[in-house]
Amino acid sequence: MTVLWTLSDMAAAMCAEKSGPLPEGVSGISIDSRSLALGEAFFAIQGDARDGHDFVDNALKAGAGLAVVARGQRARFAADAPLLVVEDVLEALRDLGRAARARSDARIVAVTGSVGKTSTKEALKLALSADGETHASAASYNNHWGVPLSLARLPKAAKYAVFEIGMNHAGEITPLTQMVRPHVAIVTAIAPVHLEFFGTLKKIAEAKAEIFLGVEPGGAAVINRDIRQFAQLAAAAKAAGVARIVSFGEHGSADARLARCALQPESSTVEADILGQAVTYKLGAPGRHLVINSLGVLAAAALTGADLALAALALAQLAPAAGRGTRIALGVAGGEALLIDESYNANPASMRAAIALLGQAAVGPRGRRIAVLGDMLELGTQGRELHRGLAAAIDEAAVDLVYCSGPLMRALWEALPSARRGGYAETAAALQPAVIEAVRAGDAVMVKGSLGSKMGPIVKALRRRFPTQGALAEVKG
Repeated sequence: MTVLWTLSDMAAAMCAEKSGPLPEGVSGISIDSRSLALGEAFFAIQGDARDGHDFVDNALKAGAGLAVVARGQRARFAADAPLLVVEDVLEALRDLGRAARARSDARIVAVTGSVGKTSTKEALKLALSADGETHASAASYNNHWGVPLSLARLPKAAKYAVFEIGMNHAGEITPLTQMVRPHVAIVTAIAPVHLEFFGTLKKIAEAKAEIFLGVEPGGAAVINRDIRQFAQLAAAAKAAGVARIVSFGEHGSADARLARCALQPESSTVEADILGQAVTYKLGAPGRHLVINSLGVLAAAALTGADLALAALALAQLAPAAGRGTRIALGVAGGEALLIDESYNANPASMRAAIALLGQAAVGPRGRRIAVLGDMLELGTQGRELHRGLAAAIDEAAVDLVYCSGPLMRALWEALPSARRGGYAETAAALQPAVIEAVRAGDAVMVKGSLGSKMGPIVKALRRRFPTQGALAEVKG
């Protein structure tokens, strides 16, 4: 077993009391008794809906090396249970995360932005892994428990590490970036996400700019030059004392600048100038938005000291994460249809990017491009207007049919010409039968909406009805 933490170091970091027969070390950190691996430490975190202490016994039976529990809950467990007892489990996890950061010599990159955080984090993991052992946040672990969990999992030997940092409200990023203390901080984009809580894009940018408050002395900020908030973000980075500000994008003055790109249905070929070095590379996943963010990825890789050529070469292996553009072949009567699963979440910027991707998708001789769209949430008073505004993106991408669900998507439905109206329903569940009925050989179908609009079940229903023939997201050749 590879030891992530020795018992003595772990207990010291958390000021924990030892109880029961304990192992000499643990192989990893888990907060989910259903997925933990043998020898990991289980942290009994109190969540919004569930208390981790209710699952300690299950975790130990499943092979956890020990459990970390709150002092007030100690009496619930057997006297011989292998436990580390702390005052507050989440705070103990934060302490362990800080200890992991303190002992690490890794060059660290932190990523935030309204859209593109997870795909950029995954691209960075690929790029940096080509040059040395790289640790990265799992899934979208970017909040008050996800960041310390990801930090606590940082192996001492890692050469690079990448952390995703998110927020819903002002002030949430500051303690997280100060915990991570990145050498490079990336802001991918500012978009109308969580407008319900912020009101304006300027305030969203202010909140995202908190990431610069944790940048290490001599570190760098990597900011999208193409967005309207670039000057605001650059000024915030300077005010935070960030030593170097690097821009990326299509803008003529960008430090990591796109020269040209060829967008294909399943990949892109890119020519760029990265901090003065000409680089040509293939991006394994499609989409102009990924091309732009890849410039920031390579700029960050160069700033950490990684081999730029190896980093660029590695991006050919990039594949969409689940629910973020995964391509699946559906076996339908007379051939196949393409399903593009974008159901993980949605906001106006990511929705437009997904519609553009659908526009690039290859279709069969009689195939159609079909968008299946659910409500984008947390947009406040601008919600209906932002939904209606998607009609232009639908037109530009030459989408043939649009199926809409939800009260906000009604605004888009009403803005569409009758020839593009595939179907409308108040809920995704009510829309599902019409979508299944519509799909035929040669079609490309893209499904997207906010998590709360529950578009994921439509994807699952399509896969059940038309058994998957194989993932198309795999890099070809």
